[in-house]
Amino acid sequence: MKKAIVIGAGFGGIASAIRLIKKGYKVELVDRCNNLGGRAQFFNIKGFKYDAGPTIITAPFLFEELFSIHNKKLEDYITLKPLDVWYRFIYNDGTYFDYEKSIEKTILNMKEISEDDANNYQNLLESSKKIYDLAFTKLAHQPFHNLSTMIKQIPFLLKFRSYENVYKFTSRYLKNEKLRRAFSIQPLLVGGNPFETTCIYSLIHYLERAHGVYFAMGGTGNLVKALSKLMKEIGIKITLNTTINKFVLKNKKIYSVIDQKGNERKADIFISNLDPLHLYKNIISKNNSLSLKYKKKYAKHSMGLFVLFFGTKKKFKDIKHHSIIFGKEYLELLETIFKKNELPKDISIYLHRPTATDSSFAPKGCDSFYALVPVPNLESKSILWEKEANNFKNHVVKVLEKKLMPGLKKEIVQEFYMTPLDFKNNYLSDEGAGFSLAPFFTQSAWFRFHNKSEVLDNLFLVGAGTHPGAGVPGVLSSARVLESLL
Repeated sequence: MKKAIVIGAGFGGIASAIRLIKKGYKVELVDRCNNLGGRAQFFNIKGFKYDAGPTIITAPFLFEELFSIHNKKLEDYITLKPLDVWYRFIYNDGTYFDYEKSIEKTILNMKEISEDDANNYQNLLESSKKIYDLAFTKLAHQPFHNLSTMIKQIPFLLKFRSYENVYKFTSRYLKNEKLRRAFSIQPLLVGGNPFETTCIYSLIHYLERAHGVYFAMGGTGNLVKALSKLMKEIGIKITLNTTINKFVLKNKKIYSVIDQKGNERKADIFISNLDPLHLYKNIISKNNSLSLKYKKKYAKHSMGLFVLFFGTKKKFKDIKHHSIIFGKEYLELLETIFKKNELPKDISIYLHRPTATDSSFAPKGCDSFYALVPVPNLESKSILWEKEANNFKNHVVKVLEKKLMPGLKKEIVQEFYMTPLDFKNNYLSDEGAGFSLAPFFTQSAWFRFHNKSEVLDNLFLVGAGTHPGAGVPGVLSSARVLESLL
């Protein structure tokens, strides 16, 4: 039986291990964290629970498939609950727009802002479906390590104007600025600027409509536990608290890998779920690939993330499960983060309130929250997080108090936060980027890090920095690419 070692237990690594077992490999999954899940860590502190990573589940069929290929059912391990209100968008003037599971309700909500845009929503959705049918259904699990594969797609990419950005795509159908913001934020969920990210990512509109938006009861951490249980049942060896930091190479292949304690592991194939920039800069730093040298030198990282976790001694009953709180500016905010590399004052916030759906996330009468704020990554040398993090945390609380949660500060009974430094130190994310590479057209498909290593014959890559990209559906699909390569 051939052996495979999977390095990194994010969703891409977990999905790869599960698929490799099905293909007849003996599999060991190795990760440096205390728990599986990669960035999908989970905290339980005195009855307050927090998902540290992804909180939104779309394309649940990708999880169902991991269980079904081993003749098991996802619903026997965890419950995915569909949400009725997917996102509440809250604007600087105090108004809001609910984006809902029901198309009819969504259109009615849009009509309160702009009747013309509401009447044109179906056209936006139809265009999104055309992109989805090609870019997700046909190409998301297609390997792109050969340039010829990319060249074949050029006519289709031009047809869908993939050279345009998401905001421009949205603006073709919607004229009202509030609705343009609401329907162009998708790139921020995978680390990109809507004014620079290829409109291929507009497929997310139809992805959500086709498959829904879900919450894993018990949290994303509970979904990781379900996958962990499956892996143990099918015979995957799991090794935690172990950092693979050296490869022993022979004849363009990995002979063995060595961890921080000096332990050596040998296998026939190796799958990296590490940030590929960290992999190729720090572990396989010596190579003669012009393609890799170019990618390393000119790589554009996703933005960084500041995440504030807090529990309150009262319930904020009117707050939805997912809220997007916009600042006054939109383009200006994104330019501050992505181009000026400065810490913004006029911030936007994604607020996660899991207790809106699952009361187990907090003690009785209390609430649990996660406030995520896009910030520059560590390429910004002017931001000293060791000194500025606490002040920025206070600023986030003040903005929440002003716009949504009056009296919040005195209600908080528990809080902690993560900065881009934590992403670098905990997850080995290059420059502390929240999602590895930014989703530019010139960093997509063949231009992204290949799923089959450019320099080593028995090394394969999965995860956010590889094809097809970041986000839970993207990293799960990268494991499907791996399977097709084998």
